[in-house]
Amino acid sequence: MSDEHSSRSQGNKSWLERISQAFSSEPETVEDVLEILRDAEAHNIIDADAMSIIEGAMQVIDMRVDEIMIPRSQMVTVKAAQDPKSYLSAIFESAHSRFPVLGDSQDDVIGILLAKDLLPLAVNEELSWNRVREILRPPTFVPESKRLNQLLKEFKQTRNHMAIVVDEYGGTAGLITIEDVLEQIVGEIEDEHDFDEEAHIKTRGNGSFAVKGATPVEDFNEFFDTQLDDEEFDTIGGVLLREFGHLPRRGESVQLGDLVFTIANADNRVIRLLQVTRSDG
Repeated sequence: MSDEHSSRSQGNKSWLERISQAFSSEPETVEDVLEILRDAEAHNIIDADAMSIIEGAMQVIDMRVDEIMIPRSQMVTVKAAQDPKSYLSAIFESAHSRFPVLGDSQDDVIGILLAKDLLPLAVNEELSWNRVREILRPPTFVPESKRLNQLLKEFKQTRNHMAIVVDEYGGTAGLITIEDVLEQIVGEIEDEHDFDEEAHIKTRGNGSFAVKGATPVEDFNEFFDTQLDDEEFDTIGGVLLREFGHLPRRGESVQLGDLVFTIANADNRVIRLLQVTRSDG
């Protein structure tokens, strides 16, 4: 074994021992653990993707449901009083898979309708409220203050994928899905409705936009009618690196004009994905 290989092995062992010690000796803060893991990442002992997932998992421990839920005003729902034929096309066009069903009011969630359960009724021309009512799944209710790690555990145990979030008065505050929680851990989850292969910007239904960090500044300016610097930087990720002044991590935000940029996915080298929203001010 060469001296260089031996030295590298000893160095790796030293870092691995430090990681092991961090978890066995009860470090005082989560940040203490993360600092050691970031050192390990810098020495290529763990890769950037693994580090991102670890950080996301630790972040979830301290987060509440109301921090990431889809607010009541943005919920896509159907009403029990509606003729199912009237909302059939809207359900399939929305690309969602689960829909809260409302009774007498927005606070009266009587069930969850799965698109896959509705499809056989549509094919067999059995779209009536009585038939739809038979296929509704019971709703799960959680308080705004519930911790995300606790909710994820419940989702896993009950095999539910959606919960209705209620406020302290029992009113509907919003909804949350298992995908919302997982995205806090692993980053933005792409599916067939996300980016096309050549696309850089995707409009989301909640008034926000998903933007790849590699989006050319010229394309970004054209889409958002902005005038960001396209001479010094080629990509929107480069522009934001200057604004942050450091390599940002997931969840960090910065505002340029009336646009708020939130890091959805990044590693220790590059900004990969952004969420862009317009400020209220």
